[in-house]
Amino acid sequence: MIVLEHMGTNKEFSPEEISSMILKKLKEAAEAYLGTTVRDAVITVPAYFSDKQRQATRDAAAIAYGLDKIMDPNHPQHKNVFVFDLGGGTFDVSLLTINRDGTISVKAVGGDTHLGGEDFDKAMVNYCVNEFKKRKKKDISKNARAMGRLKVACEKAKRDLSSTTETSIDIDCLYDGFDFSMKVTRAKFEDLNAGFFNKCIEHVENCLKDGNMHKNNVDDIVLVGGSTRIPKVQQLLGEFFDWKPLCKSVNADEAVAYGAAVLAANLSGNGNKVVKDIVLLDVSPLSLGTSVTKENDMDVIIPRNTSIPIMKDRNYITSHDNQVSMLVDVYQGKCDKVKDNIFLDEFTLYGVPPAPKGKEKMKVCFSIDANGILDVSAELVSTGNKRSIVIAGSGNVSKDDIEKMLKKVEL
Repeated sequence: MIVLEHMGTNKEFSPEEISSMILKKLKEAAEAYLGTTVRDAVITVPAYFSDKQRQATRDAAAIAYGLDKIMDPNHPQHKNVFVFDLGGGTFDVSLLTINRDGTISVKAVGGDTHLGGEDFDKAMVNYCVNEFKKRKKKDISKNARAMGRLKVACEKAKRDLSSTTETSIDIDCLYDGFDFSMKVTRAKFEDLNAGFFNKCIEHVENCLKDGNMHKNNVDDIVLVGGSTRIPKVQQLLGEFFDWKPLCKSVNADEAVAYGAAVLAANLSGNGNKVVKDIVLLDVSPLSLGTSVTKENDMDVIIPRNTSIPIMKDRNYITSHDNQVSMLVDVYQGKCDKVKDNIFLDEFTLYGVPPAPKGKEKMKVCFSIDANGILDVSAELVSTGNKRSIVIAGSGNVSKDDIEKMLKKVEL
């Protein structure tokens, strides 16, 4: 819960409530601009979000890029496109195949939900804090105002270093009456963040490996996100792909919003022929499985980066004598142990006829539809007794919880 003080009293809000406030404000802004009521929306989230986090996700940047390519008669039968999306707080990579008939197939996704421009700013800030300590023998790390001013100055310096090889950070009366002034070179900035930049390339390698594709087979590398303007990022990416030209035709800051608008036009039936002819085939971002008979280990039923929609099943047998029920738990992640993965839900299949262990068999089926909604069912082979659950994006938030949140937010 997030605690905020308002008019002398503390109020608690869940992340869903905070999100709903933001979305409500965006809805109002859209309605004011369009002059009409907005009832439906496309919401984008990082490609590497889990099932709970990414129900509303489409690979918007890929659609924005593919829009002017797929209807070109000179366009080859298909193109393999690598989308490198480095923003302020998250990093996503996607490997796609764009076909001339308008089909966009997602082959693999990857990235890091905690890697981006803010990390580069933080590295600069820490460097400046240490410099100030050396010069003035004072630690400003606990002073919120000084750290806030320093962060703003470091972010500006980072942006400047994308177009110049040297810049300066100048702050009057930063702390305890002392000014702070320091020259920063692009080489120093690159050295401070070398670990982060190399991590980006590791994710690129892993995504290609997951998609079973060699880098030589990638036709285009598309840059999305403001942090892709950093020269060192472009240099490392260029080196990795053997200096194949990087595509910068899509506005890095607007690509995701543009793609979302294209998808919204498609879904509402208001798009032109090019928009309507686009079909996006997505993949599951993380593995889905259960620990029905393995207790602490996850038995993967749908591996990560499997194309969706998909349906897969597996048979399990009773683990002890006279067992009358079987628990089916559902996990998502990429670790071997269930404790390291995301617990989604569970249910119990009752009515198992008492028998020696291993005698009764249960068929567990995992099905993901085109919208990324997961349906898990279990059926007892001997009797046909069946039970199922649907796991949607709301996770463990019930309908009643949502209604309570809405009332609370409206107050």
